[in-house]
Amino acid sequence: MVDFIWPLVSIGIGVVVVFIGILFLLLRLRDKRSGFPAQDERTLKINGIAARYALHIGLYFMLGVMFVLIIGQEFFGMPDLNAGPVIIAAILVFSLTYLGLQFYFDKKRDQM
Repeated sequence: MVDFIWPLVSIGIGVVVVFIGILFLLLRLRDKRSGFPAQDERTLKINGIAARYALHIGLYFMLGVMFVLIIGQEFFGMPDLNAGPVIIAAILVFSLTYLGLQFYFDKKRDQM
């Protein structure tokens, strides 16, 4: 059963990635045609602040995961885990934190 489902899931993921890319390009072209500036000083400031906070939160998350893995292996006899899921979790924390903070600071930009 798994051999049948995995190719379908892979094709679905590929279609979603291509759809998001096309949507992004269409929105970019629409903004360019309307004369809307892609970035201004305020947008650069918001992106910088969001990136800085996301970097700090992501690094603290990775440090926390490292300490849990080290303490679990040394004191509680946990087996050595495969690093794949940990790396995926770290990438998700970095990315989602950046996107969330960028959205938050964009909404809050009138107070900045």
